[in-house]
Amino acid sequence: MLGVDDFAIRRGQTYSTVLTSVEDRRVVDVLQTREAGPLAAWLVRHPGVEIICRDRAGAYAEGARRGAPGALQVADRFHLWQGLGRAVETCVAAHRDCLRNPTPSGLLPQDTRPASDRPQDESDPVGRRAERKKAAHALVHEMLAQGHSRRAIARHLGWGLNTVLRYANAARWQDTICENRSRSSRLDPYKPYLERRFAEGCTSVTRLHGELVAEQAPVTYGMVRAHMATLRRAPSAAPPRPPTVRQVTGWLTRHPAALSEEDRVGLKDVLTRCPELDTAARHVRDFGEILTGRLGTTLPAWIDTVDASQLPGLTGFALHLRRDFDAVIAGLTPSWSSGSIEGAVNRIKKIKRQLYGRAGFHLPRKMILLQ
Repeated sequence: MLGVDDFAIRRGQTYSTVLTSVEDRRVVDVLQTREAGPLAAWLVRHPGVEIICRDRAGAYAEGARRGAPGALQVADRFHLWQGLGRAVETCVAAHRDCLRNPTPSGLLPQDTRPASDRPQDESDPVGRRAERKKAAHALVHEMLAQGHSRRAIARHLGWGLNTVLRYANAARWQDTICENRSRSSRLDPYKPYLERRFAEGCTSVTRLHGELVAEQAPVTYGMVRAHMATLRRAPSAAPPRPPTVRQVTGWLTRHPAALSEEDRVGLKDVLTRCPELDTAARHVRDFGEILTGRLGTTLPAWIDTVDASQLPGLTGFALHLRRDFDAVIAGLTPSWSSGSIEGAVNRIKKIKRQLYGRAGFHLPRKMILLQ
């Protein structure tokens, strides 16, 4: 019973193959590449292999077929579940709009009146600036009541005449603060829409600016960027962000017992809003039952069901299983596992760290075989 897996000599560039005895968890040989030819040649030189536990690489399938045509090939269950996880992530990414809260109908706000025509907040301003304005307004009006002219008040207080005129012409001290507020902007009618989209999780200035321009809004990119920067500086006022694609993928592929109560609530909310992801969740649960229950004989029916649903990622994964059908069925039916191979790969990583990447292939191979 032979285990076949690859490991990185230089990650992303150079890979080799490790061969293990599944029964006693012993490394029997290390091949310099992960191509089909060396594996087939090794199997020809070592006849008697009856079962080959491998990952789903096409080169290993071809090498095992050529070198040991009578051996039963067994696909690794870990790699099957890993492939399903990538397919689920693709499916969730295709329905990422469902992860956000439902948007109200209509793109732009209904109230497009200028800010100057809208009712202002009647609550009194507070703070040191407001107190100074209040005291200055009271002082100017008190001196006016005593009969002093505006120029005399300005000379007495050492203020500019325009400052005194501003306080003198204001009936209430609050009016002096209103005059100092920022001027109205063409973006004001669209700020509620931007705030709503920000609450839904859309933080891309380019996307939001494009949405407004598409509706003939007279706004610039700089206006949108400045307002979004203001919203980002106030995280306490923003509602919780919607879940990410990776989060939802983890919720769907983890065992339900491993989910926290908060994760269960979030997953239920997403599945309620998106029927397609609810269907995907059922497919994932069914495949999990096939994998853990060794129900490989039911896999063809599962593939047909997923194919009929036409979900991005999942349909491609299911159809790809047919290319390696016999090995997948063997991996989902008996109790054989590639766990010993993964353990050998982990030990190889420790040896690689000891060598600091300064050795070629032959020295690590000797160290691996002697471990």
